[in-house]
Amino acid sequence: MAVLLPLMADGWVDNYEDIMLKRKLGNSGIGASVIGLGTWVTGGWMWGGADDRESIKAIHAGLEAGIDLIDTAPVYGFGHSEEVVGKAIKGRRDKVVLATKCGLVWDKAEGVLHFTSNEKTVTKTDFTKSVYKYLNPGSIRTEVEQSLKRLQTDYIDLYQTHWQDETTPICDTMSMLLKLKDEGKIRAIGVSNASVEQMKEYGAIDTAQEKYSMLARKLDENGITKYCPDNNVAILAYSPLANGLLTGKINEQTQFGEGDLRKGNPLFTKENLTKVSVMLNEFIPIAEENGMTVTQLVMGWTLQRKGITHLLVGARNEQQAIENSGGGKSLLPEQERTKIDEIISSYFAF
Repeated sequence: MAVLLPLMADGWVDNYEDIMLKRKLGNSGIGASVIGLGTWVTGGWMWGGADDRESIKAIHAGLEAGIDLIDTAPVYGFGHSEEVVGKAIKGRRDKVVLATKCGLVWDKAEGVLHFTSNEKTVTKTDFTKSVYKYLNPGSIRTEVEQSLKRLQTDYIDLYQTHWQDETTPICDTMSMLLKLKDEGKIRAIGVSNASVEQMKEYGAIDTAQEKYSMLARKLDENGITKYCPDNNVAILAYSPLANGLLTGKINEQTQFGEGDLRKGNPLFTKENLTKVSVMLNEFIPIAEENGMTVTQLVMGWTLQRKGITHLLVGARNEQQAIENSGGGKSLLPEQERTKIDEIISSYFAF
């Protein structure tokens, strides 16, 4: 059976259904729920659109269920996700650990071209925006002011470099981030999509946001899941449910809207959908025995992987946000995790 989670302070909780585990964001001293609400889908871009009213309800439901970490970025909907998050947390700012990013710009042709896009999705034809990786100090200063305005706040708890820019020395980028911290505009510094070597150049970072799931474990291969815990850097895993594939709620009949990144994605081929579905069916008895849904079981397993401290999971509505919160309220015993490992290895090789 699932066991009770320890709080940040010593001792055990009596009612784990209502308590969310919190872990610190590196050396920042900021405690944040181990389940964070990722708001890429909130921007609509690359996800076939989004309903703003439902997105706000999802954020509110998540907060009520114990999810206080909310992660967004300017590029998610080209400002739209931040605007929706800003509306949702108005009057609730003190209940939120707010994270956003910098370093992807579309208002200037500077840095390194990352991709081209229209309003709905990334495309190499008929694009209206060219997005560049750019971490110049002056650009970061502009970005943080824009984000503060969209988010309707005067400080950001965690500010992260979204993708790394080879044209700007990391020391220059870090110098500006430290200035923003001294000014009180940001409280903690993080990186995303960075290598161990780049993290070492940054120095005193608090978090690393990287892709990680049962089906995507490059962090183990490139040494990040060793470097980060050894240096007290929290790892915020994005796409821990493999864009919804590991929820067990997507099948061959699922229709993805125009611009949805999953449409035509090799991960969602008929063959892979079938393979993952059969694997997830083997998880059902374990999930039921531990009072979890399959989604929560997958999240619980991921949270207990070496180095992984937090999961960033998207939600389109209240129900999804509430279910997601349950993934951070109970731990799986080692024997259960071993069973899951054996099941995964029978379908996928790592």
